[in-house]
Amino acid sequence: MPKMKTRKSAAKRFSFTGTGKVKYKKQNLRHILTKKSTKRKRNLRHAGILAPENVPVVRKKLLPYG
Repeated sequence: MPKMKTRKSAAKRFSFTGTGKVKYKKQNLRHILTKKSTKRKRNLRHAGILAPENVPVVRKKLLPYG
């Protein structure tokens, strides 16, 4: 059986932690930053953790060897 292909767009957006959780960079921190509060921008800096119900989809279909 041939190898499965990794979805390269997903590989650039998601990464795995050591315990198997999926990390991603939060959105809304690219432009039009003047109207956003400092607190909001500060909280957007940290990586987000994907909800547990979405992890199997990312693991099986998008990043099979991740």
